[in-house]
Amino acid sequence: MSRSLKKGPFIDERLMKKMEKVKPGGKPIKTWARASTIIPEMVGFSFDVHNGKNFITVKIVEEMVGHKLGEFSHTRKFVRHGGRMAKEQEQAAQEVERQKMAAATADVKEGDKK
Repeated sequence: MSRSLKKGPFIDERLMKKMEKVKPGGKPIKTWARASTIIPEMVGFSFDVHNGKNFITVKIVEEMVGHKLGEFSHTRKFVRHGGRMAKEQEQAAQEVERQKMAAATADVKEGDKK
């Protein structure tokens, strides 16, 4: 549900005060205000947005205006889908990687002999 047009967008006042002290493109501004709406004045700034465990650095660009800071600092980490097919694909990818590494080390050894 969106916020009332009469009230306007929510922007954390402490965040605005911190923005006045720092130049755009300077060091990131640390914040827990995930519900704060991104406004045009924030473009160019970097924010360290807390995701519940640690801070994720978010660089604000024009396309982000109107969204919330929390949308760009995900709170859940995708590990992977399980199952037999996923496991087989992962093993095949690891085998290809091993073959590439073996070929690269063989090329290095040949270069040493010459």
